Amino acid sequence: MTKLISRRLFLGSLSALSTSALASPLWANAPEQSLRPVARSKDLLREIQKPAEVLVERAKLGGRVGFAVADMSTGKLLEERDATLGQPPASVAKALTAAYGLDVLGADYRFETKVLATGAISNGVVQGDVILAGGGDPTLDTDGLAKLAAQLKQAGVTGVKGAFKIYGGALPYIRGIDAGQPDHVGYNPAVSGLNLNYNRVHFEWRRANGSYDVTMQARTEAHRPDVRFAKMQVIARDVPVYTYEDKGGLDNWTVAKGALGKGGARWLPVRKPGIYAGEVFQSLARAQGIKLDAPEYLESLPTASEITKVQSKPLASILKDMLKWSTNLTAEIVGMTASQKRSGKPVKSLKQSAQVMNAWAKQSFDLPSVALVDHSGLGEQSRITARDMMSALRQLRGTSELKPLLKPFKMLDAQRKVIKDHPLSVHAKTGTLNFVSGLAGYVDLPDGTELVFAIFAANLDKRANLKKSERERPPGGREWNRRAKRLQQELIERWGIVYSS
Repeated sequence: MTKLISRRLFLGSLSALSTSALASPLWANAPEQSLRPVARSKDLLREIQKPAEVLVERAKLGGRVGFAVADMSTGKLLEERDATLGQPPASVAKALTAAYGLDVLGADYRFETKVLATGAISNGVVQGDVILAGGGDPTLDTDGLAKLAAQLKQAGVTGVKGAFKIYGGALPYIRGIDAGQPDHVGYNPAVSGLNLNYNRVHFEWRRANGSYDVTMQARTEAHRPDVRFAKMQVIARDVPVYTYEDKGGLDNWTVAKGALGKGGARWLPVRKPGIYAGEVFQSLARAQGIKLDAPEYLESLPTASEITKVQSKPLASILKDMLKWSTNLTAEIVGMTASQKRSGKPVKSLKQSAQVMNAWAKQSFDLPSVALVDHSGLGEQSRITARDMMSALRQLRGTSELKPLLKPFKMLDAQRKVIKDHPLSVHAKTGTLNFVSGLAGYVDLPDGTELVFAIFAANLDKRANLKKSERERPPGGREWNRRAKRLQQELIERWGIVYSS
């Protein structure tokens, strides 16, 4: 269809399509083929739908577009194109990761962050070291650490005889999810067993008297502690906007003065999440009257007793937020935690962990094409076919609570405004990389029919020609992505009309 449709028009056209309706603006463009006389108006509406191939060609995406759609209840394949071509799924991979976490860990699984002591507490003083031990919680924030510090005081601790140590070895340390990303993008942080604020630090700047006041904080709504491990220096230049250097045990940043304007803020990735969490906890404990030394890394946990702990929300709630906001850190943490439990041994890298998940997907759903290199979809080397992704979602529909965790896919009109009363209800996971766009999920039709689908589009030649510095906002990337999302909606609307009973 050349115009995106409203609920009233969609339903009205299905129930009654008169000759006069053919002269209305909906049908302003001539049909692609001659229409044969038909007795029922809904058959005529189906007849005038543009073939999927025409929609793909009109999108002008270059590269390859593959899709597969099936009837949810019967499994009948309704339509496909290049459905056996392996494509990068981008964040659509998170739908598989969510199902993996639910299956291996369970919907009620909770991550724990603990404070341990290597000695007894005597007259309020720990007669040994205090350890902040991470259990991998990807959602731990400064408020959570503040709660932990308050609980430490409530447990009667007033001081520590030994050192303050941090442990993040529950999961492997990974400097960044994808080495090909620019240094400064917040969606590509380090990964560890001890994480804080999605491993991002809040950089804010304000112009004053010809120079800039800058802050680097572990900010939440309730707390704004300054951090020392991450430094920012304003440099008189125009480009590059940011530079990063790991020097002296610190995250050292510079920013171009010419890019700052009057003021602003952004989240920058953290490369030392353990030190970040330890430094913030030290500050919050001090506010409770408990003095801790500067944090020291532990390679392994000694014998120690638990003083207090905080738990995350249940995994199902974490995954719902992950799918809504597409948080890469959460996907990698959940995936690695599940892989360690499934394999019964520590994983050493994202790729190794992804291979464990790939084996689970092949065994559980018979997916011959699945070849992911991480759990978030950020790595461009990941591959899966549209047919396999669709098949997995269909099988998951009856065995997991994945569909309720997927967020509604907003249908837009020609002015890119949300159509609030659109007749099709779509729950899906989107995926976007530079010149890569994916969408996979479920479509509920007005007549009660449910479809399951996957759409992958990628112009890998265009992506390969990008410089690393262009990967945050590549030339032409926004327009390409807009056309890809329009194609996704047009295909879904086509299916909604052609395959309604």
